[in-house]
Order: sequence, then C-alpha cells, then structure tokens
Amino acid sequence: MISKTLIACVLVLVPLIVNASIDDACLACICQVESGCQPLGCRWDVYSNSCGYYQLKKGYWQDCGSPGGSLQACAADKDCADQCVRAYMQRYANRCTGGRTPTCRDYARVHNGGPGGCKSASTIGYGNRVMSCYSK
Repeated sequence: MISKTLIACVLVLVPLIVNASIDDACLACICQVESGCQPLGCRWDVYSNSCGYYQLKKGYWQDCGSPGGSLQACAADKDCADQCVRAYMQRYANRCTGGRTPTCRDYARVHNGGPGGCKSASTIGYGNRVMSCYSK
C-alpha cells in the first residue's frame, strides 16, 4: 500500500519535472519586443541598468548563471544572451504553470516580471505584446 506521505511527495515534485524549454520563435519575439533584436547599450530602467538584446538586468544575469564574464558582455552577445534567457526560463518558468508545460505567454511574463512575473497583473500587457509577434 502506498503511503499518503509518498503520494504527497510525488505531487509536490511533479511540477518540477516539466521541462521549461523556450522555443526559438518565442525567444525571437521577446528579443524583438525588448530591443528590436538589436544589441542596445545599457540604459537606466526601473531602478537599474537594462542591457542588450533582451534588456537584461544584473539580477537576471546572475540568476541565469552569470555567463560571458559580465552583464554587459553577455547582453551584447546574442548567443550568450540567448543562453542566459533560456537558463533563466529553465530555472523559473515552471513556478507559474501548476505542472503544465509553460507557454510563450508564461515565458514572456517571467522575462518581464521576474520569477513570479506570470502571476503579476503588471506583466499582462507585455505578454500580449510578445504574443502578437508569436502568433504571426
């Protein structure tokens, strides 16, 4: 007989098993919305600098594993910036899905609002902008 504790543990772990792998089209749309997919320099935006293709901030870059040697270097290198966004999504996108596979809208809202961004009303407009690109 399976114990209630074992069942509870399995139910808690199931959401962690879902693979948060953002597809290339969604990644391209986030890049387009953030910068026109251009390697923009750093600029002050909501209490900190935002840099490069995805307008990465220092905390985001640190959470993605700090690739490329510095925020500025990684944000300006498309491959490094792509790697950073993919790693960030792998780390955080499952937090808002309740066990289902994340959608492009989920990824967009996490990118815009951080680990809990998909639950914040402030990221709805951003998610809609990304989805208008993604659905074409």
